[in-house]
Amino acid sequence: MAMSPNFFNKRETEPATARHVVPLPAQGAGYGAPTTTTQPPGTSSAVTAASAGASAPAPVVGSKLIVGPNIKLKGVEITDCDTLVVEGLVEATMDSRVMEIAEQGSFKGSAEIDIAEIHGQFDGNLTVRQKLVIYATGKVTGKICYGKVVIEEGGQLTGDIQFGTARSPRAGSADKPVLAVAGR
Repeated sequence: MAMSPNFFNKRETEPATARHVVPLPAQGAGYGAPTTTTQPPGTSSAVTAASAGASAPAPVVGSKLIVGPNIKLKGVEITDCDTLVVEGLVEATMDSRVMEIAEQGSFKGSAEIDIAEIHGQFDGNLTVRQKLVIYATGKVTGKICYGKVVIEEGGQLTGDIQFGTARSPRAGSADKPVLAVAGR
């Protein structure tokens, strides 16, 4: 079967700069997987954001795994995933950049993350290298290490909780005396 150059109404003459990131309808704050859409030339991204009802988030770079509602993903190791969005149940180990757990979502296992946003439940070992955000509906239990933490009123954090991660220097480390000597 021969395909025409206008297959699925794609215009070949459209410049590459006409592509913008527009959020999908959100289920809650912080949700809505960005998708790439094509706009008519001359339309600004501000117009697109205003018509979507929200400001456009920063584009997601890299791979993204979304475990949808009523999906159960058990006994796996998640690798090479930049962003994990959990709307169902995940029992796994992982190392990633960003984890978002939706209000109905649940993660059990071990995770090393740069940024974690928890609206649902996390149970296990959690190392957050940069920022852990627990929203009012969020519940985090287990062994937790974090760089920074924000807990919204109503959010829960229980277990063995430590400030700092293995990759970030801690206050009172061996670096402090070296700095004092160098300052003389």
